[in-house]
Amino acid sequence: YLPNLVLSGQQDYGTVNGQNGPLYGFGGYGVASSGLPLPNQNWNAAFGSLYLANMNWEFFSFGKAKERIKVAKEIASRDDKDLQQELFNHRVKVAAAYLNLLAAQKLTISYEKNLNRADTFRRVVVTRALNGLIAGVDSSLANAEVSNAKIAYTKAKDFEQQQSNNLAQLMGVQPTDFLLDTVFISNVPQGLEQRIDTNWTNHPVLQWYKSRIGVGKEQANYLKTLYYPSFSLIGIFQTRGSGFSSTYATNQSAYTQNYFDGIKPTRSNYLIGIGLTWNITQPFRVSQQVKAQQYTNNALDNEFELANQQLHAQLVLAETKIQNALSNYKEAPTQVKAASDAFLQKSVLYKNGLTNLVDVTQALYTLIRAETDRDIAYNNVWQALLYKAAASGDFGLFVNKIAP
Repeated sequence: YLPNLVLSGQQDYGTVNGQNGPLYGFGGYGVASSGLPLPNQNWNAAFGSLYLANMNWEFFSFGKAKERIKVAKEIASRDDKDLQQELFNHRVKVAAAYLNLLAAQKLTISYEKNLNRADTFRRVVVTRALNGLIAGVDSSLANAEVSNAKIAYTKAKDFEQQQSNNLAQLMGVQPTDFLLDTVFISNVPQGLEQRIDTNWTNHPVLQWYKSRIGVGKEQANYLKTLYYPSFSLIGIFQTRGSGFSSTYATNQSAYTQNYFDGIKPTRSNYLIGIGLTWNITQPFRVSQQVKAQQYTNNALDNEFELANQQLHAQLVLAETKIQNALSNYKEAPTQVKAASDAFLQKSVLYKNGLTNLVDVTQALYTLIRAETDRDIAYNNVWQALLYKAAASGDFGLFVNKIAP
C-alpha cells in the first residue's frame, strides 16, 4: 500500500551538442527524433544514426554487494552439503538393498531345500501307499505339502527378483543375477558391543541443516542493507549521424537521403556524473521482510533440533537392534539343530509306522522356520550395524567391519 517516494540528486558534467535527425529508443514505444519546430508538417526524411556507450556503477551501497556474495557462498555451501547428505543416504540405501537381496537369496535356497525334502518324502509316502503299507490319503497329503513347498519357493524367487531389481535401480545398472559376497551370511562383525563416541557435528544430515541456517542468517543480513541508499557513478558517450544539415533550420531543403551520409558520425557528447538513489518508503517494506526472514530462521533452527533429536533416538534404537540381533544369532544354531533332529526322528518313526503324517508335516514346518530364522539372523546383525552407521553419520562403521 505504500507508494514509491524516491529522492534522487546528481551533478553532471558533459557536452550539449545538438543535431537534427531521426532516432528510435530500443526497448521503448516512441521515437526520439529531434529538429526545429516548424509551423507546418512536412515529410522530409533522411538517414540518421546513434552510437553510444553507457556505464552505471553502484560503487557504494552500504555493503549490499558484499552481503549478496556472502549469501551466494552460503547457498553454494548449502547445496554442497545437500549433495553430501544425499550421497551418504544413497550409500546407506545401496548397502541395505544389498543385504536385503542377500537375505532373499539365502531364503530362496532354504525354500528350495525344503521343496527337495518335501518331494523326497512324498516319493517315500507314495511308494508305501502303492504297496498298501499306509493309507492312500497320506499320499494326497504329501502331494499337497509338495505343492505348498513349490508355492513358497516361487514366492521366495519372486521376492529375490524384486530385491535384485531394487539394487540394480539404486546402482544404475541393468537388472541381472547378482553374485553377492557370502561374508554377510557366514560371519558377523566383531566388537559390536563397544559403544562409539559419535561426532555429531560431522553428520552429513546435520551439516545440511546447519547450512540452511547459515543461508537464512546471511539473507537476513542482506535484507538489512536495503535500508540504506545507493551511490552510483554514471558515464555516457554517444555520437550521432544525420542526413539533415546544420542549416536545416533556415533551409528545409538542406538534407540528403544518401545512406552513408546519414550514418556517418558528426556530433558527439559525453556525460559523467555521480548520483544518490534512496527509496524513502523502502525501509518500511524491508523491516517486514527482515521480520519474516527471522521467523524462517527460527523454523530452520527448530528443524535442526528436531533432526538432531531424531538421530540421537535412532542411535539408541540401533544399539538395541544390535543387541537383539546378536541374541537371535546366538540362538539360531540351537534352533536349527533341534528342528533337524525332530524332523529326522519323525521321518524315521513314520517310515516304521510309529507316527502319523501330521507329526512329520509339523516337524517339517518347524525345520524350515528354524532355517529361515538362521538365515535372517546373520543378515539382521549387519542390518543393525548399517542402521547404526546411518544414525551416527559414519558409513565407515559399516564398511570397516567387512574387511576381515
